[in-house]
Amino acid sequence: MDFDLTDEQRRVVSEVRAFGQRRLGWSDVRQWQRDSGVPDEVVKEFVGLDFGEYGVVHRRNHVDYDIFAQTLVLEELARCAGAVLPFSNDFLNLQIMEEFAGSDQFEFVRASYQEEGRLAFALAISEPEGGSDTMGMRTSARTVDGRIVLDGVKTFVNNGEYAPYLLVGAIDRDEEPGRYPALSFWLVPRDLEGITVYPVQKIGQSILPFSTCVFENVELDERYRLHGRHGGFPQLFHLFEIGRLFSCATALGLAQAAMEDAVAYARARTAFGTQIANFQQIEQMLTDMEVKLDAMRGFVYKCAWSQEQGRQDRLSAALMKRFVPNAATEVASDAMQILGGRGYTREERVSSIWQDCRGFQIAEGTDQIMVYIAAPLIMKKYEQGASGE
Repeated sequence: MDFDLTDEQRRVVSEVRAFGQRRLGWSDVRQWQRDSGVPDEVVKEFVGLDFGEYGVVHRRNHVDYDIFAQTLVLEELARCAGAVLPFSNDFLNLQIMEEFAGSDQFEFVRASYQEEGRLAFALAISEPEGGSDTMGMRTSARTVDGRIVLDGVKTFVNNGEYAPYLLVGAIDRDEEPGRYPALSFWLVPRDLEGITVYPVQKIGQSILPFSTCVFENVELDERYRLHGRHGGFPQLFHLFEIGRLFSCATALGLAQAAMEDAVAYARARTAFGTQIANFQQIEQMLTDMEVKLDAMRGFVYKCAWSQEQGRQDRLSAALMKRFVPNAATEVASDAMQILGGRGYTREERVSSIWQDCRGFQIAEGTDQIMVYIAAPLIMKKYEQGASGE
């Protein structure tokens, strides 16, 4: 499959690269990791970039998001920064909001994002006891004595301490379940009585502040309910595949950054009278790293292309998510090894890249869950192939 970029796609990548050179220097990124956030002026500048004909942040007359263009943008951002930035979460959360909200509900969210570069809400879906079993969620909304009440716990909520609203996925106990439990979404003001939010400490992806949100007898107004399309869990699972794509695009960009740092160091560092790039062990490591990068990019671009074409290729998405974060972590680990002791310090970004990549082996569905998804689809694929012979 030919994934040569068009001239316009290359121009968009160049636009993002120039932004990265202006704004995503390692000293700045390191400070943002300590601060758990990106400054207002940086996010504003990003959403104001010229993405041309592509619906990257969905402005002007764009009707749909351009998934392939978004993938290229996220890859380049991660390559420039050498860190996970908030934009991949923003892209996914906007799509989830738009899929489940009415146009009037979504418009103020989109307008504020385009103006400020900040999402007005934090997405609250994952639960402490749920993990990858999203349909096992326990958070629920139900009517009690004429009041709609929300109870439950959400965790790994990005920006939950700071966003003015929480977009909460909950089981609607007032609806009879069908094949799937009745899923409802609520755009809830964070300062409502009964909501408690506290931070989650992580070892990586430090620019993204995560939190746990506890809902205890929170009274909801019916106006908070999203009233757009009601695709329920099947539609949410499709959106999760886009989230996996964005995670893998970011992991790919991080691995590319680690590779570039490793090559630069191997060229500059001398030992025993020669560049370490001339050592056979280093040559082998760099070769294997490049093989993984090439394979990762093939997986990511193929999945992005399929999404762009409207194809529901769950197997490709699962295989991509199974392979890419693990391969990215291995590339970052090898880059640390090439840098030696320096690679294990906080002064070099490869150690931070390794931590960020490792998180993607858990987020958006663990490596093991991808096997659970992929294996039946593989059996079906080859059963169809055998029957056709």
